[in-house]
Amino acid sequence: MKKLLLAGAVTLFGLSNAQMTKGDWVISGNTGLGFNTVNTKIKAEGESVDGPKVSSFSVTPSVGYFVIDKLAVGIDLGFVSTTTKYDGMKATTSSFSVMPTATYYFANGSKFVPFLGAGIGYASIKNKGTETFMGETYTDETTTDGLAWKVKGGVTYMATQSLGVNLGLGFDQFYNKENYFGTDVKTTTSTFGVNVGFSYFIKAKAQKSDK
Repeated sequence: MKKLLLAGAVTLFGLSNAQMTKGDWVISGNTGLGFNTVNTKIKAEGESVDGPKVSSFSVTPSVGYFVIDKLAVGIDLGFVSTTTKYDGMKATTSSFSVMPTATYYFANGSKFVPFLGAGIGYASIKNKGTETFMGETYTDETTTDGLAWKVKGGVTYMATQSLGVNLGLGFDQFYNKENYFGTDVKTTTSTFGVNVGFSYFIKAKAQKSDK
């Protein structure tokens, strides 16, 4: 009976260890759940203007390949949508990003696996504003493309050997510089967020059973 219990305990412990070795894959999906704060700053001719501070919703699916044990390299996709209403005005900002990223998992045999990651890539931000004045509605829409980078970190709780629940922090920054009639206009948008989601780890090759 004791041997049976011991075998069961070893089996359960084994299930808590994720497959994070060379050749494995990880598929993740994180959601911001409205905890993100977006700060926008625009500079032109030495003058600086702070944009609004708002809450937003974000979704970040990603896929990674473990090039070595514990280090996954892949692609993160990001979507953030924000809507602000104030005194007859409505402003909607949506952004889409594609970033090659690298994520390191500090796997140590525990169900709780800390991770750190970073990436750099492309992002597009679309702004649409609507204002109603004296019964007339005016709409303005602009799209800006530029360089984006991110850092992320947190903890993955391994519910099973393959499925993990993520709790983490992320910081993204978008940068664009354009020239309008001889004036350089720089746009920087920073996003800091608390994210929750999941990760699914896929073993590259099934382990051979002992005969």
